[in-house]
Amino acid sequence: MNGLFFTTVTLALGWYTVSMPKFEAKNYLQAAAQHGCTTLSGIPTMFAMMAREEELLAELDLDSVKEVIIGSAPLTQALVDRVKAIFPNAGVRNSYGTTETGPAMFGPHPKGLERPPLSLGYPYPDVEWRLVGTGAPEEGELETRTPATLRGYLNLPKVSAARLENGWYKTGDVVRRDARGFFYFVGRADDMFVCGGENVYPGEVEKLLERHQDVLQAAVVAVEDEIKGAIPVAFVTRVPGASVDADELRQFALEHGPAFSHPRAVLFVDGLPVGGTHKVDKSALMPAAKQAVESLRR
Repeated sequence: MNGLFFTTVTLALGWYTVSMPKFEAKNYLQAAAQHGCTTLSGIPTMFAMMAREEELLAELDLDSVKEVIIGSAPLTQALVDRVKAIFPNAGVRNSYGTTETGPAMFGPHPKGLERPPLSLGYPYPDVEWRLVGTGAPEEGELETRTPATLRGYLNLPKVSAARLENGWYKTGDVVRRDARGFFYFVGRADDMFVCGGENVYPGEVEKLLERHQDVLQAAVVAVEDEIKGAIPVAFVTRVPGASVDADELRQFALEHGPAFSHPRAVLFVDGLPVGGTHKVDKSALMPAAKQAVESLRR
């Protein structure tokens, strides 16, 4: 949907569009420089992979890029800072939408207030929304109704009944709303797990870890535990040349976040596995995570 949306918009505006058969960090950066692209779109994993191409980045002129729009997965301030370093003339915007209700739900504030860096924005006029759950109305699972909301899933009546109610779509995304009306992504409701009686959102732990200067990207998964219920395990890609170790990152998490959510094990990888849409494939991380937890128990 992300690619379809931006392709449709650029064609409607009469822009010159550069399309690639598949994503590769080096080819993406080279194409942006070669064609003098002014607007780029992608998901966080893609830009984290670009940040690792230090030698290539030192050679390319990417000053033409004026706007970078990132969506389809959680965004961290650390990645925003790295994207701004790669594209020094560009503004970075966090984008949110769903295939089921339309790819653009949030935009500028009606009073002209500046959008905070990680905010999704302010709901567009035709977007109805409500937050459901114990933290509502400030935080909860986002349900929405828009002119683009699907009528149902093809040949999946049970799924349609579970996700749709009187035209309202249950996104499964937990978001919060600040006092000025800006929305922020917290995590997936089905990703949340309970550790020692406390709710833990993997995305929040990932954001915390990526605040460390030596962490390029982090992914957190939950492993079952007889005492805690589930415990977080982190997979981390270091910034090129960095040497941060697991003990340092665990201590960083304890000092800067709630103790219950700190990763009990930290595993370092050269790159995180991704699926066909280049979102992190956390299921591929589970065997190594379970093995790490078993090692802790011995």
